[in-house]
Amino acid sequence: MSSPQQMALRFHRRRFPPSAVVVSTYHSFAPPFPPPRDCSFSSSSSVGMSPEISMLIRRAALIFTIVTLSALLLYTATDSLRFLRFSSASLSSSSSFARIFPSYLNISPPPPNPYQQLEEVLKNASMVNNTVILTTLNDAWASPNSVVDLFLKSFMLGDGTHRLLDHLVIVALDEKAFNRCQIVHKHCFPLVTEGVDFHLEAYFMTPHYLKMMWRRIDFLRSVLELGYSFVFTDADIMWFRDPFPRFFPDADFQIACDHYLGRPDDMNNRPNGGFNYVKSNNRSIAFYKFWYSARELYPEDHDQDVLNKIKFHPFISDIGLKVRFLDTAYFGGLCEPSRDLNVVCTMHVNCCYGMDSKLHDLKIMLQDWRAFMSLPPDLKNESVISWRVPQNCRARDGCSTGGRRLIGIVHMFELFSVKRK
Repeated sequence: MSSPQQMALRFHRRRFPPSAVVVSTYHSFAPPFPPPRDCSFSSSSSVGMSPEISMLIRRAALIFTIVTLSALLLYTATDSLRFLRFSSASLSSSSSFARIFPSYLNISPPPPNPYQQLEEVLKNASMVNNTVILTTLNDAWASPNSVVDLFLKSFMLGDGTHRLLDHLVIVALDEKAFNRCQIVHKHCFPLVTEGVDFHLEAYFMTPHYLKMMWRRIDFLRSVLELGYSFVFTDADIMWFRDPFPRFFPDADFQIACDHYLGRPDDMNNRPNGGFNYVKSNNRSIAFYKFWYSARELYPEDHDQDVLNKIKFHPFISDIGLKVRFLDTAYFGGLCEPSRDLNVVCTMHVNCCYGMDSKLHDLKIMLQDWRAFMSLPPDLKNESVISWRVPQNCRARDGCSTGGRRLIGIVHMFELFSVKRK
């Protein structure tokens, strides 16, 4: 049996357990090691502590240590992230500054990806069916009051053609042409050719001219590979009506003619590479690759002459390419003018060489169109009305006037004005 003194001691421990004071104190602020001997805890209480209480203290100390270390790590990580964000913003700002001043940090900006840049321009200019209108321009045709200004003016004067300017991409062959394009038009793409300067006027059949023509064919192939169909037009072609209603809906490749023989599927038609409508598909891509490769077989010929030779090649039928030739009644030129101004879509100053001759006849052509559009409907339907061109191009360049000379539009307009008075 236990003595009364022992029972009293047990009762005393139950009523005033020292563990409660120890646990409470440790939970509040105590460090994870026993208190020094000179603190208020009695030695008898410490010695008499049960194992369960000691375990609780050690667990509490461990939890406190873990929580403290976690908070410290979290603070360090947050501070590092803030530093990284600041560094990234500083680097971005520095990169922008370096693009303006390349000597800053001695870092040169990476060159833009030409295909990515081209795709962005095509996307911005394309119609809903991924079709764009393309023309090429060099410095010789880009100066003020030159070919490009007359070209753009024809869209503004044409019947239903002004809206098509939203889908026109001017492909600049040199820096001056690109700078000029950015002034007069909103869709411009710089086409750079290593080691070749296209800023001078390319005279017909010179090596410079041949390089420019073949570079164009290779570029058009890349447009097709990006999934865009296109109407390619030389800048010396005047647009008077929307040509899309006159295109064949099921053809892969359709092209204008210097001389049209009467049937659109006649392979003996004489094509002109200055105007064509090409749909993007496997057949047209294969054809453009074949056309470009054929330059090696005919190194002294330009793209149009090579096309005349390869159009009979079995490869064309093997790939299933459907070719159609466009009637000069709608897509005329100085080689074979469109006679009816009520249906004409485009007129090309072909069969004409030299900048001065082209500019002269282009201006006359635009004057004729303006005069025609000013006529009343009954006079517009007169079959005797015709162009006053070719003029400067006619004498030495072999342009056709189509037999008997018809009454010029301006002359008809003058007669109409006199009759009204």
